[in-house]
Amino acid sequence: MAHAKPSLTEIDPVWHRICEEAESAIAAEPLMGGLIHAGVLHHATFEGALAYRMSMKLASPEMSEQILREIADAAYQASPELSAAARADLVAIFDRDPACHRLMQPLLFFKGFQAVQSYRLGHWLWKNDRRDLAYFVQMRASEIFGVDIHPAAKIGQGIMIDHAHSIVVGETAVVGDNVSMLHSVTLGGTGKEDDDRHPKIGNGVLIGAGAKVLGNITVGHCSRIAAGSVVLEEVPPMKTVAGVPAKIVGEAGCSQPSVSMDQLLKPSQ
Repeated sequence: MAHAKPSLTEIDPVWHRICEEAESAIAAEPLMGGLIHAGVLHHATFEGALAYRMSMKLASPEMSEQILREIADAAYQASPELSAAARADLVAIFDRDPACHRLMQPLLFFKGFQAVQSYRLGHWLWKNDRRDLAYFVQMRASEIFGVDIHPAAKIGQGIMIDHAHSIVVGETAVVGDNVSMLHSVTLGGTGKEDDDRHPKIGNGVLIGAGAKVLGNITVGHCSRIAAGSVVLEEVPPMKTVAGVPAKIVGEAGCSQPSVSMDQLLKPSQ
């Protein structure tokens, strides 16, 4: 079945490119035709394809794909900012991940992108006082993707979670725009406090694999957290921290560490 092409006055460059990539992928590997048609070409819009993909991944014997699809469709229709954030995440992955060669890949194959979109759906449910459903989405995302993001957390746009294994983001955490993090990152609390207890991550921050940021502390914009670090204190903007516990070891090294993805500590650092 051919996808429904938008009119010339409604061209969506991101969606148009994804559809072209899908057609090329089927031509190169016909055995993928069923999956790619169902996931991409059967849909008239990016939002429709995203709702379908989320419902297929999150469905379980306890909650059908049809019910989840209706929830996701309603969310994208009611809140255009959800699809805007998804597009920003998609482009961020394409720009920053050298393993991503097509915009189609995160939508169909990358669990980091899919996990973040699951969080966004759960967050929308949370804000609309549908909290049991939000917890269900969180649970399924944790089970399916190995990414556990509380639906009350606040996360900006242009997020890339590379490899996306064993990610934990707590209830009162805040993550800014254009943040990149690798696998096994924790944005957690300390103690048993039930108030504002999780980190606040600024825009443009790069968080290396295995890093733990604990407590209600601020990580300043465009800073870097080295792999394996345990951050227990505030991090000023545009600095690099490393170690257990993490200490400032130098400047961030560039103006956009989350985009450059450079995790090396220079000799001067």
